[in-house]
Amino acid sequence: MEVPRLEHTLNSPTSPCEEVIKNLSLEAIQLCDRDGNKSQDSGIAEMEELPVPHNIKISNITCDSFKISWEMDAKSKDRITHYFIDLNKKENKNSNKFKHKDVPTKLVAKAVPLPMTVRGHWFLSPRTEYTVAVQTASKQVDGDYVVSEWSEIIEFCTADYSKVHLTQLLEKAEVIAGRMLKFSVFYRNQHKEYFDYIREHHGNAMQPSVKDNSGSHGSPISGKLEGIFFSCSTEFNTGKPPQDSPYGRYRFEVAAEKLFNPNTNLYFGDFYCMYTAYHYVILVIAPVGSPGDDFCKQRLPQLNSKDNKFLTCTEEDGMLVYHHAQDVILEVIYTDPVDLSLGTVAEITGHQLMSLSTANAKKDPSCKTCNISVGR
Repeated sequence: MEVPRLEHTLNSPTSPCEEVIKNLSLEAIQLCDRDGNKSQDSGIAEMEELPVPHNIKISNITCDSFKISWEMDAKSKDRITHYFIDLNKKENKNSNKFKHKDVPTKLVAKAVPLPMTVRGHWFLSPRTEYTVAVQTASKQVDGDYVVSEWSEIIEFCTADYSKVHLTQLLEKAEVIAGRMLKFSVFYRNQHKEYFDYIREHHGNAMQPSVKDNSGSHGSPISGKLEGIFFSCSTEFNTGKPPQDSPYGRYRFEVAAEKLFNPNTNLYFGDFYCMYTAYHYVILVIAPVGSPGDDFCKQRLPQLNSKDNKFLTCTEEDGMLVYHHAQDVILEVIYTDPVDLSLGTVAEITGHQLMSLSTANAKKDPSCKTCNISVGR
C-alpha cells in the first residue's frame, strides 16, 4: 500500500464558514456568506462540489501508525488530487489547562488508493485517544486548492508497544545494566496492616493485583497485567537487601528459588526513569503455563533465565545460584499468589524513603537513555 508523502502541514480548520486553509488565495476557495451558504460571487462557484468523505474507518492501529479509509460519492471523484486529514489528541477534561498543548496539524497527502497508511507524519503517542476528520481537495494550476466540507469527526485510540518496540527498550536497558551481583532472596515491603489483612482475608496468601500506570506510557503491562511486586537489589558492601524502603516498614523475604526456577519463565516488561539518574527495569516471572505466562508470551520479549543482562538463575554444584544487574533498579512482578508461609515477615531497621516510590510514576519523556522514537 502506498504511504502518502507529507507535503506540508497547516493549522487545523474550524468551520466551513471560516478560513479553511491558511496562506491560500481566497479567489481559489469556495466562500461562504454569513448564513453558511456558498457565495455565488466566488470565481469557482460554478464548479461542482467535491464529495465529502463519510463512513470513515480506522484499522491496523499500532502505537505509531494506522490505516484510514472512507466512502464518498462518485460525483466529481475524478477531480480529487489530495486528501486533508486533521488529527488531534482528544481533549482531556482533567488535563492541566496551563500546560503546553500540542499544535493541531493537518496532513496534506496525495490522493492514493484507500485504505491509506498514516505513519510518521505525526509523533503519535501509544495508548492515546485521538480525533480525526477528512476533506477531499483538488489542486488548481496556480497551486491553490478547492476543498470539500469536512467529514464527521471520529475517535480512536493508538495501541500499546509491540514486542518489536519492547525489544528496542530491552536493548537500551542492556547497555547500562552493568555487572551482575549475587543475591539469594526476593523481598516485598508493605505496612503491617497489609500483612495483617492478607492473613485475615486471603488465607495467608498475597494476591496478584493489576499493575499501576508507572513507567512507559506504551507499556502493555500497565493497567492490564496482574502480579505481585518484589525487589531483589542488594547493597554492594553487604550483599544483602537494603534496610530502607519507600513502601513500608515490614518486609516479606522469600528464598529466590521459591519464585524463580526452571519451572518459571522470565520476561522483559519495561525500562524507564523518573527525572533522576536512576533507571528501572521491570521484569516478569510467571510459572510455566499459568495465565500470567500466557499473557506475557503474547506481548513481552522472553528472556533466557540462565543468560541475560538483568536477572539470572544458573546451576552450580547442584545448587541454584542467582545474580541481578548492579546498575539498574529491578522491579520484579510475580504473576501467581504467594503464601506468606514460604518466607518470613519482619520489621526493617531503616527508614521509609517515600521519595523513592515508583507508584504511578511518570516516565521522563526527554531521557535519551530510556526512550525510543515511537512514543513515551
